[in-house]
Amino acid sequence: MYAELIKSRLREYILLTRLNRPIGIYLVLWPTLWALWLAAEGLPDWLVLVVFIVGTVLMRSAGCAINDFADRKIDGHVERTRERPLARGAIRPIEAVWVFVVLSLIAFGLVLLMNTLTILLSFVAVFLAGSYPFMKRYTHLPQAYLGVAFGWAIPMAFAAQTGQVPLVAWVFFFANVFWALAYDTIYALCDREDDLKIGVKSAAVLLGRFDRIGIALMHAATLGLLWLGGLLLELAWPYYVGLAVAAGFALYQQGMIRDRDRQLALAAFLNNHYFGMAVFFGIVISFMVSQ
Repeated sequence: MYAELIKSRLREYILLTRLNRPIGIYLVLWPTLWALWLAAEGLPDWLVLVVFIVGTVLMRSAGCAINDFADRKIDGHVERTRERPLARGAIRPIEAVWVFVVLSLIAFGLVLLMNTLTILLSFVAVFLAGSYPFMKRYTHLPQAYLGVAFGWAIPMAFAAQTGQVPLVAWVFFFANVFWALAYDTIYALCDREDDLKIGVKSAAVLLGRFDRIGIALMHAATLGLLWLGGLLLELAWPYYVGLAVAAGFALYQQGMIRDRDRQLALAAFLNNHYFGMAVFFGIVISFMVSQ
């Protein structure tokens, strides 16, 4: 009996933290790995790599918990989210807050293994993760705030690996902001009809019938900044091949969202995993051929 109860509670916590849907981990992890490899000019320090990989999982999970706390009165009215644990009443709001606090503290404990600059930057990371879920009440561009929250790992990675945050780190940071704008606007297409009914703000609502043009411009800005970053770091030709592959995925996503179908929009959102992967392998191979 107790074993079944524990198993049931564990399942609800997994659903709360979205560990069953790792796409969010990938979308934070790829830019983090970009930054670590760029900062190290190849393979980063193993301790830094482990801390950032584990930290990514912890903070994404913490972010999901506080997001569901913030949206607990909204999710039940949205088709895609009505079965989330808080929306169903399977988990109490205070439990979600404690999950956020505990996971954030564990992540902070890992950051204490890094240098002072990284520790200082981590306070901003926690603030961004905790405040992002409330942005959709105040702005039509919560996706941009998400990009800042997800991308903050980039300056942190440079700080951990090199002890400083150079200009090029901010180029890649803003590339990530535009990328998050693109993929999270695609994600928001899944909920646009429900959001319009209940008054939730998003870039998808703001753009209306110009959504595909807006997403294309966001992807173009992402690729442009990534190209600039490559030039500043004098990366080798495989990096630009990676960007070309990523551009191909962006075009593929445009085709998928052509009819604004919810399921295809979700599939297009998930496809950004491969966009981030293509850029990462371009970076890795670039350093391999340069050595």
